[in-house]
Amino acid sequence: MASEKHFKYVILGGGVAAGYAAREFAKQGVKPGELAIISKEAVAPYERPALSKGYLFPQNAARLPGFHVCVGSGGERLLPEWYSEKGIELILSTEIVKADLASKTLTSAVGATFTYEILIIATGSSVIKLSDFGTQGADSNNILYLREVDDADKLVAAIQAKKGGKAVIVGGGYIGLELSAALKINDFDVTMVFPEPWCMPRLFTADIAAFYESYYTNKGVKIVKGTVAVGFDADANGDVTAVNLKNGSVLEADIVVVGVGGRPLTTLFKGQVAEEKGGIKTDAFFETSVPGVYAVGDVATFPMKMYNELRRVEHVDHARKSAEQAVKAIKGKESGESVVEYDYLPYFYSRSFDLGWQFYGDNVGDTILFGDSDPTSAKPKFGSYWIKDGKVLGAFLEGGSPDENKAIAKVAKTQPPVANIEELKKEGLQFASKI
Repeated sequence: MASEKHFKYVILGGGVAAGYAAREFAKQGVKPGELAIISKEAVAPYERPALSKGYLFPQNAARLPGFHVCVGSGGERLLPEWYSEKGIELILSTEIVKADLASKTLTSAVGATFTYEILIIATGSSVIKLSDFGTQGADSNNILYLREVDDADKLVAAIQAKKGGKAVIVGGGYIGLELSAALKINDFDVTMVFPEPWCMPRLFTADIAAFYESYYTNKGVKIVKGTVAVGFDADANGDVTAVNLKNGSVLEADIVVVGVGGRPLTTLFKGQVAEEKGGIKTDAFFETSVPGVYAVGDVATFPMKMYNELRRVEHVDHARKSAEQAVKAIKGKESGESVVEYDYLPYFYSRSFDLGWQFYGDNVGDTILFGDSDPTSAKPKFGSYWIKDGKVLGAFLEGGSPDENKAIAKVAKTQPPVANIEELKKEGLQFASKI
């Protein structure tokens, strides 16, 4: 008979959101044995963004236990011992294959069952693989993805094995840009390939993208736009040797890293909870249509108060904050204290080479570009505002100081009116500093 364990609270998933939820439970007060985290990964929750940045540095690379949560937001580092001290059970290397929300039961791949009173779904996303589309040769060796620390270890091993070789990065989003930089820093010959007309198309305007593409080109990264990988060649050992593109060209490759997006991991709950926009629908406290079941991070489609619409956000900042909000709501219900509705200001950021940008708000409406966006400048600093219905709704800044980044966040939050777009262009960052 497989074992059964009961907990008052179960967090399903072991990523960023799980760690921040655990910290909030500890802060609010949780009795030993009440809370469990069930994760298919073998390590305690950690800050995933490190995997595409510090983990891949050729010198002084980040390694666990260095980047367990909550160091990414300036908090204390929660080592496995912290969970034991708090009486929080970390159930690692455990994949849940069945979730029955009616009987409040989770079943693992080896048949162990876990029952709960309150469940937080923090399963995150899985990477979209080229083999999912049946791309020829997509299962060759050294075609890699990046989501978990195991993936990062495979990439590090490939970087060491293929020193100074040729790398092809498939995808022009966050992962594509960050990994192209990481492999270039590791002395690889790097080519980026993506189908869109410019990089980061869901966020960047053509003007913003032009800066990063020129900067990367100056660093020696080759960029191939408007086409996709349709197949891979491999040698007798099954190691990838080339990437065949739809436009007919062939790129030699010792390593291929694919970053073409993720899919929220909601399959276990299909037909049991209301869904919307590809995620699990929640209220402003992250409770789903099933009482006592909450969803946070990548999997949650929640009411974004500022824009009065339901949205799903795949970003570490929201993973942290939504996890904390759900726990506050759970504990608030128990104590009868009211909790303020989640009021999220969208925030995205990235770092690569010597660059670092931040974006706040909504990228809708007309845009203006201000500042020094010359990719050959010693210290480029430029930004953009998005203006709709006479108000600034979004703000982007490359190379900003902490105070300047706070200022653009304030602009996006307060949505100040703009009388004259030309004036705004002239004022640039000064406009934000006055808010």
